Amino acid sequence: MDEVTRRSLLQGTGAAVAAVGLVQEAQAQAPAQPRAAPFGPTDPYDLVIRGGEVVDPSQNLRGKRDVGIRNALIAAIEPEIPPARGTQTLDAAGQLVLPGLVDFHAHVLPGAGIGLSGDELVPFTGTTTYVSAGDAGAGSFLAFKHFGIASSRTRIFAFLHISSIGLSGFPVGEMLNIDHARVDAAAKMLAENPEVLLGIKVRETLDVVGANGLEPLKRAIAAAERSGVPGARVMCHIGNAPGNLADLLDLLRPGDVLTHAYSGAGNNTVVNGKVLDAALAAKRRGVLIDVGHGGGSFDYTVCEAALQQGFTPDIISSDVHAVSVNTPGKPFLPWVMSKFLNLGMPLEQVVTLATAAPAKAIGKVPKLGTLQIGAPADLSLVEIVEGPVDFVDTRQNQRKGQRYIKPMQTVKAGRPFGRPYPQPFAWP
Repeated sequence: MDEVTRRSLLQGTGAAVAAVGLVQEAQAQAPAQPRAAPFGPTDPYDLVIRGGEVVDPSQNLRGKRDVGIRNALIAAIEPEIPPARGTQTLDAAGQLVLPGLVDFHAHVLPGAGIGLSGDELVPFTGTTTYVSAGDAGAGSFLAFKHFGIASSRTRIFAFLHISSIGLSGFPVGEMLNIDHARVDAAAKMLAENPEVLLGIKVRETLDVVGANGLEPLKRAIAAAERSGVPGARVMCHIGNAPGNLADLLDLLRPGDVLTHAYSGAGNNTVVNGKVLDAALAAKRRGVLIDVGHGGGSFDYTVCEAALQQGFTPDIISSDVHAVSVNTPGKPFLPWVMSKFLNLGMPLEQVVTLATAAPAKAIGKVPKLGTLQIGAPADLSLVEIVEGPVDFVDTRQNQRKGQRYIKPMQTVKAGRPFGRPYPQPFAWP
């Protein structure tokens, strides 16, 4: 090759490289373009749940529908979706398809205190979202957040215990030593973790607080307010509360949560068959009434009188933990819901109080607790089992029933628990 030809070739190559460089630079500066058109009417869903009776009170919806899920969200609810459109399908024939159950009072810090694994509970609870009711305090919450909440498939929010040791010392009362109630430490932890923490938990029971009376509650309220977090709630547990229960109830603010409202453990919201005026006043001003059944906190004689007099729950929750699940009352959330169904509460209301209502109180995930288009694809598939059934409360009072709610299948973020296992496996 002569020098002229070689020079021409190099010049041409250099020009081509320069041209490519200009094109690449122009592409880098140009706005990104979508690589694909929006999903069309024949594109597949990741999961189709077929043949079930959808019950979603948030949409006044009850009827046979198929549910299409795509990218972890509810994408369609239609009378029928062809099976071929589901990359995976679940047969829900004969079952109710509910929004994923939301348990507003649970103990899901395994390996410490009374906590259990939320994921391991799923076959018994059908629950997709839990709220940890004070398992951890300022001294233990970050470990819970990083090693518990972050590794859980089930969604977990939490109330921070006003006691810095949380429930790690159970059954010894965590508020017998008032020095554990560190207001500034709790306020700081709440302020630094508002995406997970809903507020402050306190247990006001004589064997927990001893001679400290209502001081732990006062400190819990102070921590919530000092945190500066808008809407930070206090969840107050009552059992055999110290002093005059009306004094405790009067301290609760709108949006705070009275849990174990029907406990019957002593110093009750119902006295001689009558609901305390202070309890009714608390509900009227916006204090949320939470069931929190547990192993010692649900008495039919208290609850029945309360329901008749308008002291009704705003949230149905379980208080599921390592002690309570072994008691005759069986406080798994579907079983607690069954008790209220048996007390005459309509199914749609029972579902609301275990889905949309607690989701609203959490207030951090749009459309959580519903099956609206665009909602998180969390679903609880249950069966209404017909036939004689015996219910028992935590005081050994028994009631006869004719049906109960049985969890069958659970879907979190569009991925079913159990077989067939998705690939890649969803974790968390």
